[in-house]
Amino acid sequence: MGVKFGPLFKEAGVGLTVDPSYLDGKTIAIDALPTIYEVLATIRDYRGEYLKDNLGRVTSHLVGLFNRTARMLSLGIRPVYVFDGPPHPLKNKTVETRKERKEQALQKLNEARKAGVIEDIVKYAKQAIFVTDEIIDDAKKLLKLLGVPIVQAPHDGEAQAAYLVKRGVCFAVASPDYDSFLYGSPKVIRGLKMSLQRKEKPIIYDLSTILRSLNITREQLVDIAILIGTDFNPEGFRGIGPKKALNFIKKHGSIENLIKKKIISWELSIDVNELREVFLNPKVSDDYVIKFSEPEEEKIIEFLVEEHNFSLERVKKELGEIFRRIKREKKGGVQASLDKFFG
Repeated sequence: MGVKFGPLFKEAGVGLTVDPSYLDGKTIAIDALPTIYEVLATIRDYRGEYLKDNLGRVTSHLVGLFNRTARMLSLGIRPVYVFDGPPHPLKNKTVETRKERKEQALQKLNEARKAGVIEDIVKYAKQAIFVTDEIIDDAKKLLKLLGVPIVQAPHDGEAQAAYLVKRGVCFAVASPDYDSFLYGSPKVIRGLKMSLQRKEKPIIYDLSTILRSLNITREQLVDIAILIGTDFNPEGFRGIGPKKALNFIKKHGSIENLIKKKIISWELSIDVNELREVFLNPKVSDDYVIKFSEPEEEKIIEFLVEEHNFSLERVKKELGEIFRRIKREKKGGVQASLDKFFG
């Protein structure tokens, strides 16, 4: 769901808006699952339905991932997609709740389809998104064909992505959410959508700048998130929003102090510190290889055009931009070989 830090960060003025070209030459850890949800929600036909191939298979995710990734590569941005593993045990309740809500939305969506109400179809279609194993497998296949590295997380993709940035493997985590900061990512990029139509510019947030501006520690940022509500305690605490949470923690120091002073009542089945440690010391993996390779043009065309009915002209156009980028790099001597460009 993403912790609602937006009001705090906006008021603190900590985001830096940049042109995508600023990220030229930088390796970015992409939180894959929310990215897939995002493209499934936005890439629809005029009726608000998923794009599909001639066999009725969903292709919205492939359209979105292909366009975004190809444009990043053509600009010299190196995306590394990090995929979620099985949910953390403490997250099971949240997962079940989300599933129930989606099933309810799906029922309303089917009713809207029968009634032919386009506005309701669009509304409930976005609420009823299910990312299936087939969608994940298709996404991974496409990314591999594009020569983009894939990293599999033990649990949350954002935790693993944050780990890559902390280790200096990647420059920042790209995600629609701010949760990567809770896992200690030094930098988070929001809005890296690479849309040619909207020409949105990404915003870079720096953890040290945020903590300094808010005059708190990372541990206190985690406490603020817990008060607002996280994936592990989605309800948060009644009547406590972002600004109130910040004021409480700055004044009293920690959740433990709030409990001692009876400002809040801790009714969760887990200990405060146990929940905090989920973010401060998450389970991550060193079992990954970050290696870029040249896109396999023929296999991409076979997968997207022949199998999923993409436009050959549009696929070749996007791939052409990538290969022109490679050619310019080689000719300019900035990166003398494909190994260096993709390394």
